[in-house]
Amino acid sequence: MNKFIKLNEWSIIEEGFHPENNKVSESIFSIGNGYMGQRANFEERYSGNSLQGSYIGGVYYPDKTRVGWWKNGYPEYFAKIINSTNWIGIDIKIEGETFDLNNCTIHEFRRELNMQDGALLRSATASLSNGKKIKIESKRFVSLVEKDLGSIEYAVTPLNFNGIIEFEPYLDGGIINSDSNYDETFWIEIDKKATTKISYLQTQTRKTKFDVCVAMKCTLTEDGNLLNPETSIIENLNYVAYNIKAQAAQGKKLVLHKYVAVESSMHHKSNDLVSIAEKRVSGFFNKGFSTLFKAHSNAWHNKWQESDIKIGADLEAQQAIRYNIFQLYQTYTGDNETLNIGPKGFTGEKYGGVTYWDTEAYCLPFYMRTAKPNVARNLLKYRYNHLQKAQDNAQKLGFNHGAALFPMVTINGEECHNEWEITFEEIHRNGAIAYAIHNYIRYTGDTDYMIEYGLEVLIAISRFWEQRVNWSQSKQKYVLLGVTGPNEYENNVNNNWYTLKLIEWTLRYTIKQIESASTLKDFESIVSKTEFDYKEIDKWEDIISNIYFPTDENLQIFLQQDGFLDKELIPVSKLDTIERPIHEKWSWDRILRSCYIKQADVLQGIYMFEEEFDHNTIKRNFEFYEPLTVHESSLSPCIHSILASKIGMKEKAYEMYLRTARLDLDNINNDTDDGLHITSMGGTWMSIVEGFAGLRIEDDQLSFYPTIPDKWTYFEFIILFRGAKLEIRIEPKIIQIQNHSNVPINLLINNNINLLSPKSETIISLIENETVS
Repeated sequence: MNKFIKLNEWSIIEEGFHPENNKVSESIFSIGNGYMGQRANFEERYSGNSLQGSYIGGVYYPDKTRVGWWKNGYPEYFAKIINSTNWIGIDIKIEGETFDLNNCTIHEFRRELNMQDGALLRSATASLSNGKKIKIESKRFVSLVEKDLGSIEYAVTPLNFNGIIEFEPYLDGGIINSDSNYDETFWIEIDKKATTKISYLQTQTRKTKFDVCVAMKCTLTEDGNLLNPETSIIENLNYVAYNIKAQAAQGKKLVLHKYVAVESSMHHKSNDLVSIAEKRVSGFFNKGFSTLFKAHSNAWHNKWQESDIKIGADLEAQQAIRYNIFQLYQTYTGDNETLNIGPKGFTGEKYGGVTYWDTEAYCLPFYMRTAKPNVARNLLKYRYNHLQKAQDNAQKLGFNHGAALFPMVTINGEECHNEWEITFEEIHRNGAIAYAIHNYIRYTGDTDYMIEYGLEVLIAISRFWEQRVNWSQSKQKYVLLGVTGPNEYENNVNNNWYTLKLIEWTLRYTIKQIESASTLKDFESIVSKTEFDYKEIDKWEDIISNIYFPTDENLQIFLQQDGFLDKELIPVSKLDTIERPIHEKWSWDRILRSCYIKQADVLQGIYMFEEEFDHNTIKRNFEFYEPLTVHESSLSPCIHSILASKIGMKEKAYEMYLRTARLDLDNINNDTDDGLHITSMGGTWMSIVEGFAGLRIEDDQLSFYPTIPDKWTYFEFIILFRGAKLEIRIEPKIIQIQNHSNVPINLLINNNINLLSPKSETIISLIENETVS
């Protein structure tokens, strides 16, 4: 953990430059707009420790899988959203010396991410080795309105001299990925042009043949007056730039405005990219920085009107939830059903920027409750669009009859994870996708989705489950062998309880949906397309009735897998702090033999199907597994927070909320340097809305079971529910709900029904037998 971020309700602020924190800060201060993203690298040259990152959604490279052996069904590549043209670069020379903060005496340094306006700000005062002292100020954004726009305002003020300052704004396509195998390069130059009016660079990925064209235009002003400085052009391989020389006066601010248009063959024909990029960047240039930024800022203000969460009397919690919401909306906007959400989003290289089951389990709940209906629908449809490839993937592994195993990791529907224990064994991802269909329809009421897309997916997943279990003669039950659950500190186990629960539930849910759909006119087309036979239901019902679940009768808990109690059960609290995190300090052999749980496993299943378990069952399992959980996955604390809220463990719920909310801001797991944990940020939102507010769907109605951390005086949030827009405020003694829509709605508050009329407000006491006037 490293707490260097200043507390502020609307901004993330770093004061003073500490090079050892720079890669962490580059992640934390990242910006994006769902179309592209940019790490908070310095515009000027920096020779210190840095991870360059400019990313474009959907543009990827199939990096060769690097293993010393091969098995049937093993992926041939690991797909990754690759580092693309560096468009932010502006090299600075002061009287001939290159400005580099790694080689300067730094007097002042400040970096700020203004979340309310969506801007990255930075200022520094430094002295170079030639004795010249300057102040630099930068403001950068990628537009929420014009998705292909990135723009920078970069100012240099000489503080103790008059002299020549050179600006070199550039586009650099000769970039690399730090994690590339075999030192591969991913881009080749297709076209470029540099003139004093406009410059562009078009590059293409090797193998996948994605084209990206970035065009730029620049202006230089002094005290607001446009200058006509000496300018020359530079063209090298994969590189175009201007060299702009200006005579600077002491105390006078020189300001460079750089505008770029980033276009890709994901959205346009490759042959049209240059003309489109030139036209777009010329339009941005004509509007000017202030106009473009105002439109962008207004878009963010509107976004906050729809999705802000307010917390009273806890600045640490307030800053954190806004940061999590901000990064979620920077990563995914739902405009394009071919895009999804990578665990690191557009903030780093780890996990390749591709899709995991995190999307369905942790991100879908956020988007379906805060965004327009098509946003969450597109997340689900992403999987439907890849159904055929999921079936192909299952076939490679020996499954048949249209069974589908969705990939653990993908960007195009093909499996591309390169660790066998996950590729072949972590099959619970199928269950998360099935559950997401249920979760979405239950909340939104969009029953059309089931017949249009959902049922085909459910049938294919159910067929996989049918073939994946086997009958055990000794147990006289269906068992599940050789799997990995969400707790990846266990591999190749038998009868993981969570995965078994998903199998049972998916089969039951699929049967129910088939019965409901069988009277609809479109059902026969699904039967024909899937070659469904009603005899399949007989087999599924047999599995449901005879599936094995590992339990312990003495402890009255569900066992994570067979043999779990054979481990030496030592609570995490007994571990020496120098042993943590164990994934960095221990051998894999030691981890696999230990009792320690990386993330919620049994508790993940209890969270998803909590309506099937009574209070005492949830409490017993929580009190057994929570002390053994090291939370070394970003996806873990939120589930523990929600369950702790449900069973009345307020302090634990708050502790786990802060852990998930400030995971990156405080670098809790010591791994923020290679990117943020974007998908877990959906879990942070869930910790408040499902945890503290207790939001559930019961009997097709919205219900709340509110609690509030002792430190908070109130919290407020906004949700959308079936055409209604509700603003909810929870205080220690009351819940206040405003209906901003024209839709009447029934609400359950602590099991009591309340009718909320259109455009109305209600205040309900949370104290038993107490009324509110």
